[in-house]
Amino acid sequence: QVQLVESGGGLVQAGGSLRLSCAASGSIFSINDMYWYRQAPGKQRDLVAAVTSGGTTNYADSVKDRFTISRDNAKNTAYLQMNSLKPEDTAVYYCHAVVKPSRWSTVRDYWGQGTQVTVSS
Repeated sequence: QVQLVESGGGLVQAGGSLRLSCAASGSIFSINDMYWYRQAPGKQRDLVAAVTSGGTTNYADSVKDRFTISRDNAKNTAYLQMNSLKPEDTAVYYCHAVVKPSRWSTVRDYWGQGTQVTVSS
């Protein structure tokens, strides 16, 4: 079993910064892509940023030049550095990872429980 645990959310004023972490633990042979999604109340869950095992990144247009996704493969951890935060960034942020639990298994999708980010105006 694989667990993803997010941390780093909280309340911040507009223009401020937060750094989210997503730590994967459990039965892990390798981790392919890692993602951050977010879901605001009454809205669908949207992709924010993605990072491959090789470090290639991709971002939603709404967060480009403000957010930075990174990962530490040795620690099985992904990060999301969020700068110049806006009230519209308020949402629950979820980590998603594509994991190969063992050498002989197929890849599987895992999600964290989410961490709340609230940006006040």
